[in-house]
Amino acid sequence: MKCTNSSLTGNIFHIIHGSFVDGYGIRTTVFLKGCPLRCLWCCNPEGQSFQSEIKLSVEKCNGCGLCLEQCNRNAINLQNKDKDIKISIDRNECNGCGNCAETCYTGALELFGKIMTVNAVFDEIKKDEQFYRNSGGGVTIGGGEPTAQPQFTLALIRKCKENNIHTAVDTCGYANQDEELRVLEEADLILFDIKGMDSISHKRNTGVSNEVIQRNIKNLNDIGKPMIVRIPVIPGFTDSGDNLLSTADMLCDLRNVERVDLMAFHHYGEIKYNQLEMPCHMNLIQSPAKEKMEEIKEKFTKQGLSVQLGG
Repeated sequence: MKCTNSSLTGNIFHIIHGSFVDGYGIRTTVFLKGCPLRCLWCCNPEGQSFQSEIKLSVEKCNGCGLCLEQCNRNAINLQNKDKDIKISIDRNECNGCGNCAETCYTGALELFGKIMTVNAVFDEIKKDEQFYRNSGGGVTIGGGEPTAQPQFTLALIRKCKENNIHTAVDTCGYANQDEELRVLEEADLILFDIKGMDSISHKRNTGVSNEVIQRNIKNLNDIGKPMIVRIPVIPGFTDSGDNLLSTADMLCDLRNVERVDLMAFHHYGEIKYNQLEMPCHMNLIQSPAKEKMEEIKEKFTKQGLSVQLGG
C-alpha cells in the first residue's frame, strides 16, 4: 500500500510523545483540528474549529503592543493604563494567521493549529519508533475528529504502515463520505467514542444524531476491525442507568470490541475555553466519584466485557 501524497497538509494542534493511553503500548498521539460534533463536555475545544486559532493567556501579557503592529485585521484590542493591562481578540476578525503569536515573547499569544505535511508529522512520529517496537505501541490519530481531514489522515496512516508502525484512530464515528470511511477501514485499531444511545439526547448533547455513528459501529464489527470503545461518563448527561445498560447490551452483540474504557468527566480543558474566549457549559458539573466509576465498571464487567477506568 503506497502513501498517496506525503506532501499533503493537515492542521495539527498538538503532538504528544510517549503517551501510555490512546491505545496499546507507548504511543505518539497526533491531534487534528476540526470536528463535526459540539459535545457540551468537550475537553479539547481547540480541536473543534478547522481553522488555526489564537490562544490568549491574559495573565502573561505585559502590554508591550508588538502584537498590534503584526495584526493587519485590527483584531487585537489592548489597553495599558497604569499597569492595568486588558487585552482581547475580536474572534470574528481574527483569521488565525499567527503573526501576533510569532512576535509575542511572553507567551500571552500562542497558536492552536499548525499546518504540517504528512512527511513533517511522520518525522515527529519516527522519533519514538524504538518505543513502539519495545512496547507494542504505535501512532494514534485523534482530534478533533481525524476522519474530518480524511485525505491527510489516510496518507499518514499509509505512511506509517509502509514503515510497519501500528496505527489507531480515535473517532466519534460521525463519518459519511467514502474517504472518511476508508480512514476507519485502514487503521489497525479504532478507538470509538460512544457518547449516548438515545438519538434525541445525543443530538442535544453533541449537536448531531447518532444514527450515522451507530451504523458505523455495526459496519466496523462486520469487517472485524479491532475496536476499543470509549465511554465518557458525564454526570447528568451519559451516566443514567438506562443509557449505560443499553450501551452494554449493544456492545455485547459485537465481536470486535477488545476493551471498554470508562472516561470520567474532568475539568482539565476548562482553561482552554478561557484562552479561546469560549463559553464553558460544564463548569458547575462535578467529576464522578471513584466509587461511582467502580460501580459502572462492575455493571459492564458483569456483561462479560473487558473494562478499565480511563484510557
